Amino acid sequence: MTELKLPSLNYAALAPIMIMLGVALLGVLVEAFVPRRLRHVVQLTLALLAVLAALTMVVLNADDRIITAGQALAVDGPTLFLQGAILVLAAMALLLIGDRSVERGGAFVAQAAVTAESADDRRQAEGRNGLTEVYPLTTFAIGGMLIFVAANDLLTMFIALEVFSLPLYLLCALARRRRLLSQEAAMKYFLLGAYASAFFLFGVALIYGFTAGIPGRVAGVDFATINAAVTESPASPVLLFAGMALLAIGLLFKAGAAPFHVWTPDVYQGAPTPVTGFMAACTKVAAFGALLRVFHVAFAGAAWDFTPVLGAVAVLTMLVGAVLAVTQTDIKRLLAYSSIANAGYLLVGVLAPSREGLAGTMFYLVAYGFSVLAAFAVVTLVRDDDGEATHLSRWAGLGRRSPFFAGLFTFILLAFAGIPLTSGFMSKFAVFGAALDGGQAWLVIAGVLTSMVLAFPYLRVVVMMWLSEPGESTPTVTVPGGLTSAALMIGVLATLVLGIAPAPLLDLATGAADFVR
Repeated sequence: MTELKLPSLNYAALAPIMIMLGVALLGVLVEAFVPRRLRHVVQLTLALLAVLAALTMVVLNADDRIITAGQALAVDGPTLFLQGAILVLAAMALLLIGDRSVERGGAFVAQAAVTAESADDRRQAEGRNGLTEVYPLTTFAIGGMLIFVAANDLLTMFIALEVFSLPLYLLCALARRRRLLSQEAAMKYFLLGAYASAFFLFGVALIYGFTAGIPGRVAGVDFATINAAVTESPASPVLLFAGMALLAIGLLFKAGAAPFHVWTPDVYQGAPTPVTGFMAACTKVAAFGALLRVFHVAFAGAAWDFTPVLGAVAVLTMLVGAVLAVTQTDIKRLLAYSSIANAGYLLVGVLAPSREGLAGTMFYLVAYGFSVLAAFAVVTLVRDDDGEATHLSRWAGLGRRSPFFAGLFTFILLAFAGIPLTSGFMSKFAVFGAALDGGQAWLVIAGVLTSMVLAFPYLRVVVMMWLSEPGESTPTVTVPGGLTSAALMIGVLATLVLGIAPAPLLDLATGAADFVR
């Protein structure tokens, strides 16, 4: 009889993941047993404490460089840095999700099963407390993201992809107002996400087939086996290139890169704004964390083959994001195309073949996450009786009516445009500098040119807010509650500090830029 040997587990290294998934399960029990009037406070407190505890364990594990759980998870510098980034940004997103003072009852529907646009739907929109199931869904998504950036084989990565994607599909459909738009966004995201997951899984199958021909090795989809197969396998390289392409489709979909970006504007517009911020910050960190590990560890030996293709995708992504952002008339769709363009800039960092490129990309992810969450925090505040006023024409004269919040939003837009003394400038400088040193000047030229184009829609909003007279349709800016104020101030201060003094975070990213192989 063959003796079954269980894989060794380093529980301390796995603690951040276990904490988030454990609290997500506890949140499900809270929904079943805690009285409705207490659930909001209990769930929000649990979620924030879980994020804090998981972040504490990430800090305590800072010196770990191990592969555990039967070679399924790698806990190394990039894993810990990206897990820390996800947790910090998720804490900010939870503050936005938990605020019920900006909109009475919160941003989420009170009863998910109610028919959109019905009389019951209109009644629930007038102030009944929103669903608290959003908290376990959010913590499940965070747990999946923590696994995603640590995954050391493709099957674990696929499972993590589904663990954080499925809750996001649901969260996108739970907006309190404009329910049909929210449900349409969720359906588009779900269907396109299902196709992307299928592409990813087909890619896993092809890569497994490619590794089967290595003499003296067992076939597998762990990154060490794939890396060895790239240089040693006698199998047809068609399997390798087809598998890489299919895997890239699944990962680039999550990153919002062209031509797999079409879900982004509709989902950003239709989802509840706190969820949009959560996706824009945390999902991007998770997606690019996985891209970095797959292409820097598993397929490092094929860099000569995939760099031109991913470079073309990067240029297309920057171009699509910048050009289409110019045409937008809705602030959430404008930020969606801005997110697409930033995915292109991040791909420039991914393709920079150096430690500095990896560090610059990780710095960019953190800096962009803080800025975009602050931007969506401001969007939640500009509202009228029908909810958020997201059409750009409604923002005309906002600087005269609410100069403080218009000033904050102007600063964030200048950061997105890459103006010096903001984190946006330092982020672009970090990834473009690394790409230039790595001989990718063509990507840097494309990045600079598209950044100039992308500055136009940002400056158009600034001009509209400050140089237009407020009209009758100009909405008011709601006084934010403590939670939204905290998230907004953290985001703005981080954007300023990382623009003035980026060295500590850049040094931390550089020190963490070593994969365990």
